[in-house]
Amino acid sequence: MSSAIDYGSFEEGRHVNYWTLDRTIQRELRCIYAEDEFEWAEPRLSEFGEIVGHTVADNADYVDDHGPELEAYDKHGEVQNRVRYPPELLETERVAYDRGIVADAFETPPGRDEPMPLAHNLAMQYLLSYAEPGFDCPVAMTAGAALVLEKFDDGSLAEYYEALTSRDYEGSIEGGMFLTEKQGGSDVGATETRAEYDEEADCWRLTGEKWFCSNIDAEGTLALARTEDAPGGTDGLSMFLVPHADPDCSEGPWTKGDRLEDGPLVPDAVNDQRYRRLKDKLGTISVPTGEVEFDGAKAHLVGEEERGFKQMTEMLNVERLSNAAASCGIMGRALLESKIHAASREAFGETIDQYPLMRADLVDMAVDHEAATTYVFEAARLLSERERAERAGESAEDAYRLMRLLIPVAKLRTARMAVDTASYAMEIQGGNGYVNDFVTNRLLRDAQVLPIWEGTENILSLDVLRALEREDAHEPFREAVEKRLESVSHPALEDAAETVESEFRDLETALVTLAGEDAEYAQLSAKRLSHYVFDVFTAALLLEEAQEQLEDGEGRLGLVANRFVATELEEQEARGITSGDRFPLEQFDAVVRYASVSPEALTDTVVADD
Repeated sequence: MSSAIDYGSFEEGRHVNYWTLDRTIQRELRCIYAEDEFEWAEPRLSEFGEIVGHTVADNADYVDDHGPELEAYDKHGEVQNRVRYPPELLETERVAYDRGIVADAFETPPGRDEPMPLAHNLAMQYLLSYAEPGFDCPVAMTAGAALVLEKFDDGSLAEYYEALTSRDYEGSIEGGMFLTEKQGGSDVGATETRAEYDEEADCWRLTGEKWFCSNIDAEGTLALARTEDAPGGTDGLSMFLVPHADPDCSEGPWTKGDRLEDGPLVPDAVNDQRYRRLKDKLGTISVPTGEVEFDGAKAHLVGEEERGFKQMTEMLNVERLSNAAASCGIMGRALLESKIHAASREAFGETIDQYPLMRADLVDMAVDHEAATTYVFEAARLLSERERAERAGESAEDAYRLMRLLIPVAKLRTARMAVDTASYAMEIQGGNGYVNDFVTNRLLRDAQVLPIWEGTENILSLDVLRALEREDAHEPFREAVEKRLESVSHPALEDAAETVESEFRDLETALVTLAGEDAEYAQLSAKRLSHYVFDVFTAALLLEEAQEQLEDGEGRLGLVANRFVATELEEQEARGITSGDRFPLEQFDAVVRYASVSPEALTDTVVADD
């Protein structure tokens, strides 16, 4: 049994090891990694958590005030498309890529016989987002671009794939994804960018505008365009890799090492595109987001023509889970800052974590973080299972169908939770939380983009309906929930399990109802349905893991599971005021400080409440 964490011994949530202090992510990775994978990964994640807590955390605050700058033209007025990065951001990039944040999930790392699961990439993104969610965007797109090339390239873009998955920062490139156009927004089928084959140059050329282009100068950017005579809508879209540099002016991709050694491209080496401006954003300052005009830009076709939308959806699976992992990381940092401040700040003769209202707030923030992280990394496990099966030439149909339902829900729910958690973390800090000198200000600004990136809540809710209709995702979902509930037998979890079982049956009724209604009514209910899926599935996951821990002699997660069910699924009279619930006061140390709880004490608590 581990001892409770004394948050009063820290001054703030930096210059610490984020891995060591986050027992939630430690538990989840033990659950979803094979034993040999966790044994290999643990010391490396601890090292990464230490670096993010020190070097990256300090760099992130500086970069937030001194972000990348665009120098669109040189002194002679020639297009150069140079993005100037502060050295602090380059240092953050180096420590992340050199430690295999992308590479380990694609290429066999030292000390192993095969690559790590994609969940490992997401775990490192989670830790990175404790300090730098903005830079996590390029990391996520690099992994997404690598996955697209792995799946669909015929080998002609092998140099780009190798650079995207390089463990050597000097020889690496980053990925990008240019999808959004001014007239289309979420309607990808409205894409107007055209692609024409240039026989003389033996390459494709793209013409058009992209409106939101994050990581604007990436060398491994994927973009959608419509070839000549292609049909309208998403069916006519093709995927292209559009390098930052003119591919005829360099041997292979123009790597990070080239940029650091040679400086900006000379105008003749710039691909035929123009970066008009960088967006003046609320947050995520470390990732340069801008507008791009393609003016016959040279591009490489990825896979077959008119398959671009399908390829994009494969990338979006990774991107949406990356978004969710970043949400959980922001929640973790916001919670850490809140715990430390509440354990250190005195008011009226007591530290403020001794007051009932603050205890209730911290308990519920901690339970939210546990719930979000548990859900997201179960979805990550399914993604990893599916990708490993495909690499082995095998099928993982059930994992894919369930993943298709869980991933949009993961991004939809956790993004909103990150905003709410960061907002309340600001309030706990008082006036300090509202000013730039304290990190909660940036956490909220960075979190606010998460409900927008990779699809808004409405778009994701419609995708949930598609997963249910086209993939019959309700079938593996039902099996997954039933399997987990069947494993729960401990008396301390009995009431919560009955509640989840009842809500699960109601959810199934809701699914049947929507299947028989018209499309308009189904869309009207899609958002409520998505949140319902999250609540029921997360509750089942927490109960299953709590049962396993109780069998091993630890009851803390049982408290978390019971609290989540009570908060999200139980109906409470008089909004709970008449219930006599004293959970935050009695279980504060266990839930907030990770204090160990014996199974007997948990059972006694349940009996006393009854």
